[in-house]
Amino acid sequence: MQHLDELDRRIIAVLRGDGRAPVAKIASMLEVSRATVQARLDRLLDTGMILGFTVRVQEPGGAESLRAVMMIEVAGRSTSAIIRRLRSFPEIRALHTTNGGWDLVAEIAAEGLQGFDRVLREIRAIDGILNSETSILLSSA
Repeated sequence: MQHLDELDRRIIAVLRGDGRAPVAKIASMLEVSRATVQARLDRLLDTGMILGFTVRVQEPGGAESLRAVMMIEVAGRSTSAIIRRLRSFPEIRALHTTNGGWDLVAEIAAEGLQGFDRVLREIRAIDGILNSETSILLSSA
């Protein structure tokens, strides 16, 4: 794995904030030449340190939309069956396996408190889910 120096980390930080930032703007912000930024970006892409660029979109629903992260503890060897069941929920935007005290982490988006409450109850009622802890996401930093 390639070592990132301070300039590489600063370039990546700028791109995390604005993946469409022009090379000239990045160079100006970091007070280095455009050629330096372009060479660094080329190297980071060629070595796989940067895998690609993406967009972040505002979730539909505005103020009534609730987002949360739910940690889930699964009984025994039922993880695969529970993952299949959880994938059927349109409110679950992403599902991750993890280590530690929790087996799964679900990213949830629901419309309003009633919709959010319904989703939580339905997930908690799935056979094989022993415990869960949910945190509502208040704002993005």
